[in-house]
Amino acid sequence: MTETNETKDAAPARAFSLQRIYVKDLSFETPNSPSVFTQEWKPETQMNLSTQTNHLGGNSFEVVLTVTLTTKLGETAAYLVEVQQAGIFGVRDFPESEIAPLLGSYCPGILFPYARETVSDLISRGSFPQLLLTPVNFDALFEQHVREQAARQSAAGSKASA
Repeated sequence: MTETNETKDAAPARAFSLQRIYVKDLSFETPNSPSVFTQEWKPETQMNLSTQTNHLGGNSFEVVLTVTLTTKLGETAAYLVEVQQAGIFGVRDFPESEIAPLLGSYCPGILFPYARETVSDLISRGSFPQLLLTPVNFDALFEQHVREQAARQSAAGSKASA
């Protein structure tokens, strides 16, 4: 009976792991309270998202998803919320071409539900009506970012050769 060792010829085993999820920073401000509570509640909310990736050494990366909300009643700020939801992820033996989408799209998708819960909790604790953030397509946002970055590089290359 002969044994074959298939692992010698096989590609390295990819590994993705979630090591930790945590709130890195948060802020909640109601600059016009208590007067804002006496106004008719017809808010306009603006949401901004950003991500940052930090290589921690070896196979570990920190991904920070920042969610910033500004809610106004007309010109009056009702509240401002900023949450930096972070995670430490292990990424081993992925091709370089797959690491950027993994860290720039997949990881923020993992972090978003945690940020969403934190935002909702902060707003409720501030005595405002509950706000549930709608789901975000991080794949589409990442693709848009890549296209914009390529366009900027192309424009910079055109200016340099002119």
